[in-house]
Amino acid sequence: MRARADTAAGVVLIGGRSSRMGRPKAALEWHGSTLAYRTCALLVRAVSGPVIAVRAPGQAVPRLPPGVDVVEDPVEGLGPMQGIGAGLAAVQDRAAVAFVCSTDMPFLHPAFIRRVLRGLSDPQVDFVLPVARGFRQPLAAGYRTRLAGLIGDLLVKGDLRPGMLLKHCDTDLPDDQALLTDRELATNDPNLDSVVNVNTPEEYTAAHERPGPEIAVECCGALAGAGRRGRRTIRAATLGEAATGVGLTLDRHVIAALNGDQMTRDPELPLVTGDTVAFRSADAGG
Repeated sequence: MRARADTAAGVVLIGGRSSRMGRPKAALEWHGSTLAYRTCALLVRAVSGPVIAVRAPGQAVPRLPPGVDVVEDPVEGLGPMQGIGAGLAAVQDRAAVAFVCSTDMPFLHPAFIRRVLRGLSDPQVDFVLPVARGFRQPLAAGYRTRLAGLIGDLLVKGDLRPGMLLKHCDTDLPDDQALLTDRELATNDPNLDSVVNVNTPEEYTAAHERPGPEIAVECCGALAGAGRRGRRTIRAATLGEAATGVGLTLDRHVIAALNGDQMTRDPELPLVTGDTVAFRSADAGG
């Protein structure tokens, strides 16, 4: 199968046990779900092509959203470069470009993903490496999937750092100012929290204690009873939290429209700043 030039994939590096965290970060609880589920589901929202999770050999993977495939990093202990290469190789026949990220990015916003991938609309650019919040972000970056071969060659030579790609391909390195020229990103993630990750128990606790994103919610038709009329702004990290916030239970009688199109009743569906959720009665068609 030949990759379509306009198709973008998502690659999530699940990662094993973190030495500083003391446990696998992918399975850490996040608002009733896990960090792995949230990250993969956000990529499903943001890209047009396949989404895959890359695990270490034999590593247990928490439950992931439907349609997300799991591939195995064939060699353990070579760091993220090996995982990136395995992920790109797994999708290169289905997508021309991919957004690659780690699993521990709880504030990743689809607007950031789309902005990074847009840098690959220039056919001369092979690698979009954001320099956000003062650091290069190879695990929140855009790659042409054909780089899988080059990465394999570099690994054979012992070049294990993603930064080594800078010497071998044309790279765009957008800084904060360049990234925030994107209006959607500037509005919804002005501090570029998308690249914040959690590496210690203290960072995880601090991230978990942040208030949820601001979203707009409305109840339509038969659900717009007393106290539910009109659109309101609440804080909710998942669709389930949004339903609870307006006194609803996501069961077979209730369905939600996310941003006017995606119809779902998945309580773990991640929400981000700027989202609009419209709850409808599934029995009466809204």
